[in-house]
Amino acid sequence: MSVILVFLLVIVGFAGWWLSHQRLMAKPWLEQGVIGDIIGQEGSALPTAKIGLGVFLAVVGCLFALFTSAYFMRMALSDWQALPLPRVLWFNTGVLVLSSIALQCASVAARRGQIDTVRLGLVTAGLTALAFLIGQLVAWRELTADGYLLTANPANSFFYLITGMHGLHILGGLVGLSRTTAGAWNGARPERLRLSVELCAMYWNFLLFVWLAIFALLAGWAATFIEICRQLLT
Repeated sequence: MSVILVFLLVIVGFAGWWLSHQRLMAKPWLEQGVIGDIIGQEGSALPTAKIGLGVFLAVVGCLFALFTSAYFMRMALSDWQALPLPRVLWFNTGVLVLSSIALQCASVAARRGQIDTVRLGLVTAGLTALAFLIGQLVAWRELTADGYLLTANPANSFFYLITGMHGLHILGGLVGLSRTTAGAWNGARPERLRLSVELCAMYWNFLLFVWLAIFALLAGWAATFIEICRQLLT
């Protein structure tokens, strides 16, 4: 339960910080300037799309928080046998970091109207995300070849479940990323392209954060950190 609360507090804190920058508390009747400009700002689809994605990511965050809590509770039982961490996961982590950086660069380039850089960032992000998924499949194959099958131990089941769910979210993100990339090459409107790139970057940064938490969990660092916190609190 404490794991869920900590994770939810992080999600709520991030959501609160982000929403505070979205002009949700703005008072348009007190704004000064040309009426057309104010209406154009308030009627923009940008905040609505980001808020919708933010709500979805909050739900996804709660899902992984529940997985994490169940992982810790099941780990306390005597039949738990932690499986070794495949070395390829280190490579996969670096690749996903590069994918997120590429999308962040594409987002900055979209604001500046640098279409060539946007295209390069989108393609790089897509290729590195595919490399991440392939690396995850390699990790699964290595574990199964060494006898760490899905039903052999609860630790194995949790590994395949959590990494599989994260991989599915990456795969779903690739669908949206491919549409954004197609729009960048087909001459989409700058405003629409900028919004799509920013949404992809937001989604990718969140999945990177989730993966780093999963990686720490599977490596045993999260359990050590929580145990240290418990000792300090007691």
